Amino acid sequence: MELDETDLSIVRELQTDGRLTYETLAQRVGLSRPATRMRVQRLQESGAVRVVAIVHPAVRSLTASAHLSIATEGGAGEVARAIAALPQAPFVTLTSGRWAIMTELRTAGFGELERTIEHIRATPGVSAIDSLVATRHVKDPYLLTEEPTVALQDEVDQRILAALEEDGRLPFAELAPRVGLSAGATRSRTLRLLDGGVAKVVALVRPDVLGMGFLCGFSLRVTGEASAVAAVVERFERVTFLSTCLGRAELVGTITAESTGAVLDTLEGLRSLPAVRDVESWFHLELVKERYDIGARPA
Repeated sequence: MELDETDLSIVRELQTDGRLTYETLAQRVGLSRPATRMRVQRLQESGAVRVVAIVHPAVRSLTASAHLSIATEGGAGEVARAIAALPQAPFVTLTSGRWAIMTELRTAGFGELERTIEHIRATPGVSAIDSLVATRHVKDPYLLTEEPTVALQDEVDQRILAALEEDGRLPFAELAPRVGLSAGATRSRTLRLLDGGVAKVVALVRPDVLGMGFLCGFSLRVTGEASAVAAVVERFERVTFLSTCLGRAELVGTITAESTGAVLDTLEGLRSLPAVRDVESWFHLELVKERYDIGARPA
């Protein structure tokens, strides 16, 4: 799908706040309300953009996470789809380099993390796994890093979150009958959850739609304190994801760029940092799964 400058402006606004009203969005992009509504619906129906709620991991008891590099025997596509079927794997890609698949895991504690890794290790076609266990998420376009300032009140709050994880722009009038409240009470409850840091509504956008179709993963081995190096790396404009971790490397991240030249420039910038001893990189070739509505949810 080809986007013009107005479409791109809409997407950028929704990446910041996915529940902007059509009136506000129209004012910001210079269109009428009906024209803005039509453009948003077209973007969503095309599959280029999904507007969803991302719930804070702590709310869903997701206290452990890891980045897995996976080697396979034979084709990797079927193995990747098997891993993508796991609720603990929100992000799965096919990659270049010595590892055929990369996946992110988020689990309710390290016990579940260990069991999930062992399950993947036993998956037919998997020949080797290398795990980087996250110790701190430094930079993430979707993950809420600050602790929520409010707590869930009851099952109604859970139902609100579950509905918004499917459609982050669901109107209060449509959300209300799903959760069993009036539209006014639903609005009050929803705003409390969003303002309190329990969840945020954002636009999930394929990078190629924004002209940033080159995704390169990297891991860094460093000397000294990893947190000090992370503080420098997170300021790189094209580094969109970064975690400190335990394993073969101290940092793992993602570069999102408009060209291979831009990827190379960023990698060279990382290599030039005095504390960086080694850089390993790979390209994400095909996005198999990207969903963050995981964890304990109401029946």
